[in-house]
This record gives sequence, structure tokens and C-alpha cells, in this order.
Amino acid sequence: MKTNILAAAAGLSDQDLLVRLEALAGKEREASVELVAHLAALDVRPAVYAAQGYGSLFRYCTQALRLSEDAACNRIEAARACRRFPVILDLLALGQVTLTAVRLLGRHLTPDNHRAVLAKASGRSRQQIEALIAELAPRPDVPTSVRKLPTFPATPSSSATPGHAASGVPIAAVAPSPAVFITAPRPIVQATAPERYRVQFTIGEDTHEKLRRVQGFLRREIPDGDPGAIFDRAPSLLLETVEKKKLGAAARPRSRASIRPGTDGSVGKPALRSRDVPREVKRAVWRRDAGQCAFVAPGGRRCSERTFLEFHHVQPHAKQGPATVANISLRCWRHNQYEAELIFGPWQVRGKQGTRR
Repeated sequence: MKTNILAAAAGLSDQDLLVRLEALAGKEREASVELVAHLAALDVRPAVYAAQGYGSLFRYCTQALRLSEDAACNRIEAARACRRFPVILDLLALGQVTLTAVRLLGRHLTPDNHRAVLAKASGRSRQQIEALIAELAPRPDVPTSVRKLPTFPATPSSSATPGHAASGVPIAAVAPSPAVFITAPRPIVQATAPERYRVQFTIGEDTHEKLRRVQGFLRREIPDGDPGAIFDRAPSLLLETVEKKKLGAAARPRSRASIRPGTDGSVGKPALRSRDVPREVKRAVWRRDAGQCAFVAPGGRRCSERTFLEFHHVQPHAKQGPATVANISLRCWRHNQYEAELIFGPWQVRGKQGTRR
């Protein structure tokens, strides 16, 4: 039974598990490349899948091969791109580009640019691929719009008949509840041209009212009340507030000469008796680590996380580690916990109190 695979995987050592995962990912890439190549061959023989009762290659993939709709789209688009530029198959096999990247880039590839574009796309995330596409095919700025989301009727109970609410009233006649809204799509931040981005999100009534008030105050500076122009100003003000709160940033921070050196000669107060990290140390560490987790694996890979960052004591506070620039480093939540467990052992939660095993 396939459920035995779970037990086999759980029984592997940490190193064997990683080795096995890398091997399986390699096999999956090889299988995907072979599937894409065969789909490319089938795509130019429509009579083959038509004879089997499928009206399109998409239907064949989703119904005969039982691929999900997203998986089918990715592989069909990749197959068509690979037929034009076979070098893509090698890049897919090596894991240098993904099926999603090929699907997004396919329509922008030409005989003249495909090698250069694929080289730029190597190892890039979806967001970076979208930025690359914005360079290849810049789009004009989207028009500003603010509109109210539509509402829909409350969900009928399971006892309701099709097309009717539980009360027997046709669903179309049920008054919509103002508190129930159609689920909004997730926020969008998408590159549309070099250094230009489309931003789309949903706000509540309170925020909408604040926007209207700001538009009124800024009529002289922004005559048309463009929310995009107002949004351009908002992050700068918010960032100033957040940096002041998180890092103690100030318009006139104390000079390095006014900061007492730490016990090891580095900048910062010793603060051996307190876990709190001085603000000047936080600012210096944030700048040094460039707002990114500074954990480096034995193989030389640095963690790329930039969210949920914490100020980590390299020499633990519990072992008299000082709160100095030399001893404080940025860590994401996962790596902060990981390094603590290497020293103190796994963390176990018992009720509201945490204990070390």
C-alpha cells in the first residue's frame, strides 16, 4: 500500500531524508520533461486524441491523464514552447526554469531573444519572472478605480431545494445581507513595466472613509484625488512610524562616538542583565544584515527570509551573551528557534509554559 511510503519516509535519518528528496525531485523533473516532450508530439497530431473521444489536448490531459487543470495548462504551454525552442527541455531537466516560468515567458520568446531571456530567467521566482516580462513587454499604467464590491444572498441551508432558500422563496428574491460579500481576490502586486507596478487590494468602510478625507485635504496638491498618488505618499509615512517603533529610528540618531562600546570592543551597551537590545544596536544590525535573515548553512547558503525577523543572540543571553552589534544578528523565526534548539535542546510546550527537553 502507498501508505507504507509515509512510514518509510518517517524512518529515514535527517541526511537520508534530504538525499532522498533531492533524488525524487530530480526524477520528477525528468518525468515532467519526458511528459512535456510527448505532449509536444501529440499536439501536432490532433486526430490521435480526437479518435479517443477528446475534443482538445486540454481535455485529454485532464480526463485521460488525470492532470489538474493548472498542471495541464502549464504542461501544454511548455510543450508548445519547447517545440519552438527545444533548449527549454534541458533547462527544465536541470531545474533552472520551471513549467510556470516557461508558460509565462512562452509568448514573449523569439528566435532572436530566447537564449538571452531564458538565461535571465534561470533560477528566478515567479515574481522575478513577471518583472522580466514587464521589461520585455511593458504595459501602460492601469487606470485608477475605486468601486464597491457586490453582495450576494446568504447561503441557503442544506434542506433547501435547488434554486430556493430554506423558506421556499426563490434564491433570486432573497434580500442580500449587507454583511456578506463575495470573496475578493487576493491582493495583487504585479510588475507592468520597468519600475512600474500594478497594486490591487480590498479595503473596508473605515479605510474608504479615511481615503475620502485625505483626498479632500490634498485637493490642492492632488487635484484629481488620484488614490494612486495618495498611496505613493502613504508607505513613506508608515515606514517612518514603523522604523521608529521597531528600530528606534530617529531623525538625529546618536553618533557612534556617543555610544558606549560593548564588552568585546564592538558598538553597543553590554546589557548583560537585560535581554532588551539597545535601539542603536538594532539599527546597526538591521543595516549590516540588510533586513534579511543572516543564517548561513554549512554549505554556504544564506537564508532569504525577510519577514518575521528577530534579533538573535549569537552567544545566547542565557550564557552571558552581550547585546552588542557583534553578538546580535537577524534571524527569521525558524532559524532563531533552530539555533536555540541546537544549544538548549528541543522546545516542548506544556500548557502555557514552555520547557526545554
